[in-house]
Amino acid sequence: MQIYDRYLLPRLTHWVCASSAVARLRRRVVPLARGRVLEVGFGSGLNLPHYTKSQVEWIWAVEPSAPMHKLAEPRIESSGLDVRCMEAVAEEIPLPSASADSAVVTFCLCTVKDPGAALSEVRRVLRPDGRLLFAEHGAAPDPGVQRWQDRLNGVWGQLAGGCNLNRPIVRLIEDGGFRLEEVHSDYLPRAPRVAGYVSWGVARRG
Repeated sequence: MQIYDRYLLPRLTHWVCASSAVARLRRRVVPLARGRVLEVGFGSGLNLPHYTKSQVEWIWAVEPSAPMHKLAEPRIESSGLDVRCMEAVAEEIPLPSASADSAVVTFCLCTVKDPGAALSEVRRVLRPDGRLLFAEHGAAPDPGVQRWQDRLNGVWGQLAGGCNLNRPIVRLIEDGGFRLEEVHSDYLPRAPRVAGYVSWGVARRG
């Protein structure tokens, strides 16, 4: 599993997260970021093409995986953005409180060990008027799909680097101290329904 986690999983994760359907969701939230941006779960840098350069001062790129940082290097170099990589977990962000104007969290809350703690840290780092921009997959509203998400969650997590199928994303964000300003949810086209229910939108620090 060590070889899989270090060499194969980062490339598999990049391939899945680079799909055109996922890119469309990124385009709906990432361009809204402005000022000093905290991006949690930076991964291979797939959000970089969607930032509005004129609005962004710099990006703190929080990502615990060194292989993912390595995969991101070509995108960082070609982005024209000031990206400051931080090899850290979402539950312990090494930044001062109230230092970011915007936070971007895309397809990350499914994988972090403690999403409540991660969102608490994002809230801490955001300025009082800061906004959280999110796009995540999670628990579906349909009981039949939910049952399959619960059944498959353990095996799925082992194969997908700790990814969870059944986390209630919108509720987690609200419980994390955020006030939803805009939220949309739907199934991704041509994606398995157990992994394809997504929510995206904007939340304000409460």
